[in-house]
Amino acid sequence: MAAALTPEQTAIVKSTVPVLAQYGETITTKFYHDMISANPSLKNIFNNTHQATGHQARALAVSLYAYAANLDDLGKLSPAVELICHKHASLGVKAEHYNIVGDFLIKTMKSVLGDAATDEILDAWGAAYWQLANIMIQKEAQMYTETSYWPGWQDFRIARKEKESDEITSFYFEPVNKDLKLPIFKPGQYISVNLFVDELDGGVWQARQYSLSDAPGKPYLRISVKREPGIEIGEPKHMTHAGYLSNILHDKKNVGDVVKLSHPFGDFFFEEKDVEEDTPVVFISAGVGLTCLTSILNALVGEGSSRPITWVQGSRDSKSRAFKAHVDKVAASNRKFHKLYFSSSPKEGEVGGQDYDIKGRIDLDKIGKEYLFTDNKKTQYFTCGPTQFMLDVEAKLKSFGVDSDRVHMELFGTGGVPRV
Repeated sequence: MAAALTPEQTAIVKSTVPVLAQYGETITTKFYHDMISANPSLKNIFNNTHQATGHQARALAVSLYAYAANLDDLGKLSPAVELICHKHASLGVKAEHYNIVGDFLIKTMKSVLGDAATDEILDAWGAAYWQLANIMIQKEAQMYTETSYWPGWQDFRIARKEKESDEITSFYFEPVNKDLKLPIFKPGQYISVNLFVDELDGGVWQARQYSLSDAPGKPYLRISVKREPGIEIGEPKHMTHAGYLSNILHDKKNVGDVVKLSHPFGDFFFEEKDVEEDTPVVFISAGVGLTCLTSILNALVGEGSSRPITWVQGSRDSKSRAFKAHVDKVAASNRKFHKLYFSSSPKEGEVGGQDYDIKGRIDLDKIGKEYLFTDNKKTQYFTCGPTQFMLDVEAKLKSFGVDSDRVHMELFGTGGVPRV
């Protein structure tokens, strides 16, 4: 274990914050290129799409900047560290991987910054890196110990495959090893799915995180996957490859096929015991963001919760809206459950008040405050969808007087949600 930072090293690292603001992404882009080129096995861990779009490099640059800026107040970084450790655990990141990362990070800083990266700066950053790495290694070791009955990737067979909308399909997984007990995960958490992708570099393993979309305690694990098209990047603009894993699942994986799954992880969840039984809960989702919220909803319904619940769901049209029949059924049997469907582009023939409630994107100003429970200072809000959507939801709720600590946002991809 590396020695703690000295006050002098802390000051040196904090003095590099302006440098990271200017050169951070250059450093992290080269870092990933050089590290993965020298260690091809890491292609099986890192998300190829996030590498191609530069998202991974940008996220790391932001993280380095935040770490340096808050080096003397690491408590501010606790939520980000928690999120990253859960992601690492779902991917099977090992302690020895931190040696590789640390080595290439310092080498890349020297390469990009040249003579400006003095021995004192590099030594300080080496100490700073290991301070954070040791925190994460210990946290992840604890998580692996707690889930030791489920070591690494486990084989699961697809028991059911059901279309939920034009874009989203649910997969029900049952363990091949009948002695493997399914965990009572926390509703809102995710699993990683690990598939072999022939089209990438002659064939590599790739993992993606998918929210569990049903309540815990079932004899299966369910995810509901949106078929992801390519995204536009670069200059000149071009489309990336369509989502590798989502399209493999939709097109090539069927009932009876076996896939590899991680233990459930994730720091976004709801626990009934943590919230008073009469506290309202409001769910606000856009697109496939409803999956983790459906898990929480089903857990509440299954436990016979009598708390007030509002379900706000946005989609393009009724054909792309998943789980509507299920949500309608919940509403019909629970007088304290309110639902509102937004359709941004309803198709011809769709009827307002029947296929959807409000035309347009989700706008909280169009929802009565009696359904948002903004006057209740205990109400908990759970939102999932594109990052900007979640930030807009949080900003609007704050304008209604809602404290940020009651707004829970889910983003289990690279990086985190930059809170307002």
